[in-house]
Amino acid sequence: MSATLIISVMTDDKPGLVETLARIVNEHQGNWLASQMAQMAGKFAGILQVAVSQENSAALITALEALNKQGWKVMVDNSQVAPKVQTQDYRLSVIGNDRPGIVREVSQTLAKNGVNVLKLNTDCESAAMSAEALFKAEILMRMPADFDVDDLARQLENLSNDMMVDIKFGR
Repeated sequence: MSATLIISVMTDDKPGLVETLARIVNEHQGNWLASQMAQMAGKFAGILQVAVSQENSAALITALEALNKQGWKVMVDNSQVAPKVQTQDYRLSVIGNDRPGIVREVSQTLAKNGVNVLKLNTDCESAAMSAEALFKAEILMRMPADFDVDDLARQLENLSNDMMVDIKFGR
């Protein structure tokens, strides 16, 4: 029987961090299944999913948590695979002049509709013509197969008008 671990890490960025994680996973016969990792403001942060035998699970967790003594922040959680439900995934793009509250307002609309955010990537950059801060977000979201997508699209379009951002909705 296999355990699925979800591991989150953060530490000061430097070369070799991914190799350190991969070596520890490999030393405990773990299988690196998926990950999202990034460098931000001098920090390395990531989340990864690892499958490992029940026999090796505790030793892998101990080895990963030992990184905390080296200045890492490591958290490990056993994951329970949710039962399969018919769903549909959509992508949402948000672009507009940056201001506080955009992520809160969009995520609030998604949450009140029971939409699950699978991935959220945001960035701020200078607009080409005005050099003002331009906010961009890419969201991968999941909802039940029978979900009223048109109603959510209307709510997001109304929110878009209020926020002065452009929201593109589609599969």
